[in-house]
Amino acid sequence: MAERLFLGIDVGTQGARALAVNEAGEVLAEASQDFPLSGAAPLLPEGWFEQPPVLWWKATREAIARTVSLLRRAGHHPSRIHAVSVTSTSGTILALDEHCEPLGPAIMYNDRRSGAQAARVNAAAEELTAKLGYKFNASFGLPKMLWLKEQRPDLFARTRLFAHAGDYILTKLCGESGITDYSTALKSGYDLVAEAWPAFIEDFLGLPLSTLPTVLPPGTPIGRVTAECAAATGLARSTLVVLGMTDGCTSQIASGAVRPGAWNTTIGTTLVLKGVTSRLLLDPKGRIYSHRHPDGYWMPGGASNVGGDCLELHFQREEFDALNRAIRNRPPTTLLIYPLQKKGERFPIVDPEAEGFVAGQPADRYELYQGYLEGVGYVERLAYDVLSRLGAEVGKRIYVAGGATKSPEWLRIRASILNKTLQKPKVTGAHMGAAILAASRTHWGSLCEAADRMVTVESETSPDPALTACYADRYRDFLAEMSKRGYLASEEV
Repeated sequence: MAERLFLGIDVGTQGARALAVNEAGEVLAEASQDFPLSGAAPLLPEGWFEQPPVLWWKATREAIARTVSLLRRAGHHPSRIHAVSVTSTSGTILALDEHCEPLGPAIMYNDRRSGAQAARVNAAAEELTAKLGYKFNASFGLPKMLWLKEQRPDLFARTRLFAHAGDYILTKLCGESGITDYSTALKSGYDLVAEAWPAFIEDFLGLPLSTLPTVLPPGTPIGRVTAECAAATGLARSTLVVLGMTDGCTSQIASGAVRPGAWNTTIGTTLVLKGVTSRLLLDPKGRIYSHRHPDGYWMPGGASNVGGDCLELHFQREEFDALNRAIRNRPPTTLLIYPLQKKGERFPIVDPEAEGFVAGQPADRYELYQGYLEGVGYVERLAYDVLSRLGAEVGKRIYVAGGATKSPEWLRIRASILNKTLQKPKVTGAHMGAAILAASRTHWGSLCEAADRMVTVESETSPDPALTACYADRYRDFLAEMSKRGYLASEEV
């Protein structure tokens, strides 16, 4: 039998990316198509973010077409693409008419207009939020639906279905509408334990349950490519269309962190931790929330406001290489830096008034740079300590992704602070995770098996025995400094 290929699509806020891989996860072709963020919507009030869904589909169509063209040039017929899956932003909502066409622009995940509605949703959803361990806010989908009902009753009266960004693209691919996945449905109020839309959505908020999609496990095939889509993209009509997950979840999948005890840290502008647990974790402080794993586990995660932005703000990008070379063999610094660059933190502490600090006097610019790298590492370790106290199993290996992995020196520092081996996957990104999901139930037996077969670890960074003991002492000093400033309780030190 000919080798099967799988296509993953990531629809972001500035464009779409498509990636084709084989059964072993080897990338055979990829392409992207941007659209201008500035041209996505007219001038809007502060805190409002909208986009016309037509931009998503146009960019997706062109990214797929170019990927298929590249496959053809490499000798791979499109009929070998066995399945395709889509990932997109979490919490983005659009209202569709009876023909499954948008009634207006989508309200994006980062739109803040529905803060008052979020408060009313939380009042109605106390039983659900206590069960699942999170609170609704304006970034969630359900408050946006309630906003449309209250502020755009004309549009709401014509709404036959609420959809998420990925749902809309799936409909364009296979013609099936009114279907979404577990992870995408979470922020719209779906009960992941009971596996049902809770009654309060209709009884107390007045949103008919009939306007909400059917929810199925990620990786479920829902149809095949339509003739119209095949003509527009070059895909074969035999290709299966498979439910995906949110972009955060598919990025986690691409890292390889899919089994209980496995965790991924992604450090870009911010620091994001995601992992897998056998049971649902509940955090009274609301620092984390959990998605449902396609294989029956749970996928908790949290995001800090600390991250690589501290380097961008205090150093020039073109000097990073020289700075990294200069600190290559230096011992740990005596600096204690909490590298929070803006007021307020959400994880691993919750404090809207928290501010960063630098305790100690750097001898030179190189020591200051290393101190910031260490500071992010201390926050990362604190985050894993918090998760462990909540009952999470954290293994001896952490999958890592994001811009921070470009620095071997930073990886060495983090591995030594965490006292864990850091594994860097060869291919990362939400579109890779979508491709793995496409294969998870159409070719392999489960998501875990698909990730085992398709994720390749490019490099490993082990803790440096010469540094771990010193960093353990420095980390205790960091906790004491955080406690002195009122950011940690005594039992957390």
